[in-house]
Amino acid sequence: MKGNFAAVALIAIGAIALAVNLDLFELDLVGLIKKWWPLVLILLGVGLFFTPDDGGKRG
Repeated sequence: MKGNFAAVALIAIGAIALAVNLDLFELDLVGLIKKWWPLVLILLGVGLFFTPDDGGKRG
């Protein structure tokens, strides 16, 4: 499943980059990053929250 997610993510990023290069739409990446960077912190927190632990068993 992780391999599938990476493949789909790469395809989506490539398709968006191609559309921007072909002037199909305009994308202000710097503006988006300036506005939405806290969302990355939220997503990381949610990901850590839902990551299963190993039940305290180490080694």
